[in-house]
Amino acid sequence: MPTSAPKDCPLCFPVGETVLWHDASCRVIRVDDADYPGYCRLIWNEHVAEMSDLTPTEQRHCFNILMAIEVALRECYRPEKINLASFGNVVPHLHWHLIPRYLDDRHFPQPVWGQAQRKGGGSPAPEVDDARLALAIRNAIAEHLAG
Repeated sequence: MPTSAPKDCPLCFPVGETVLWHDASCRVIRVDDADYPGYCRLIWNEHVAEMSDLTPTEQRHCFNILMAIEVALRECYRPEKINLASFGNVVPHLHWHLIPRYLDDRHFPQPVWGQAQRKGGGSPAPEVDDARLALAIRNAIAEHLAG
């Protein structure tokens, strides 16, 4: 169920986002985290808290975009694993975290929010600029939606 956006919702009133792709329903942003290159967030534009607040058509659209972003991240970053997470405990606005993971990243095998397992970021991930990542996301979404 849509709710009115609280004035303090950082996803309703974003500041300084690097938007890689968007449509009328959602947007994909790059999260600036030096330890986790390629970390993206898929944000539903309307202020809702849960996937079940969306219509079945909206749910499919969100999931299709989520899967396309995963494909693009795998293509660009060649990680060992992609973590997908949707919590909303702190910011109850529907959003998904997509995080490329490597066996020697700071937290692996723990979640990135868990206790660090080692210092530093491990082996360097491929260098991918925002333009290349945005293009890969756009192409993956086009392929996924054409499906």
